[in-house]
Amino acid sequence: MGIVIKSHYEIALMRQAGRIVALTLAKLASSVRVGMKTKELDTIAGEEIRKHGAIPSFLGYRGFPANICVSVNDEIVHGIPGDRVLKEGDLVSLDVGAIYKGFQGDGATTVGIGRVSPGLLELMEATKGALDEGIKAARDGAHLGDVSFAIGQYAEKKGFSVVREYSGHGIGTNLHEDPQVPNMGVRGQGMVLRRGMTLAIEPMVNTGTWRTRVAPNMWTVLTADGGISAHFEHTIAIRENGADILTAL
Repeated sequence: MGIVIKSHYEIALMRQAGRIVALTLAKLASSVRVGMKTKELDTIAGEEIRKHGAIPSFLGYRGFPANICVSVNDEIVHGIPGDRVLKEGDLVSLDVGAIYKGFQGDGATTVGIGRVSPGLLELMEATKGALDEGIKAARDGAHLGDVSFAIGQYAEKKGFSVVREYSGHGIGTNLHEDPQVPNMGVRGQGMVLRRGMTLAIEPMVNTGTWRTRVAPNMWTVLTADGGISAHFEHTIAIRENGADILTAL
């Protein structure tokens, strides 16, 4: 699959998909609570996405069985909502995709349940900061490696490790398009970014090792050492002087 440059009209449709993602993430963040089952979050998300005239990107994608991904504590990404009950101090990563008139939006946030330890608050702040740094580096004429470098350097300077086996990606009419957007890289290397490219940038950051393992369900990705993970993501469009965040309210 080649790199696709989006028109203003196509980006406008992606902006609407992104807005639906953002609204859904906000609804989930305000709903999550101690004692809730993760499948309740999936129901809320499905209703919210459909209420705005979109359909969930993830449901049925390569066989995924839920509307959204809900990953708790040592689960990095692709957690399947179910009967797990959320507890005080948990970190919950919420990953939402929506398709609006054939175009995709993809975003994620991590929230703490009740009283969260200072170390995990620092993890969330570092992951969000890494996303912000990656977005700042994404502009017309920059190299993809500039984005990856900015993400990885920021998180590692904060004392955390950056997941290397999973990455961000291009996005458009397909949920995953070229190019891959690694969360570690070298400045000045990789493809040159151009106006109209649309990317999903998504740092995944761990308290322990960056290495991962896959759960027996063959979907959920966990930290190899049981460390805690956080995940933040935005869909962006490359502009001349920076990035346009399509999944922001």
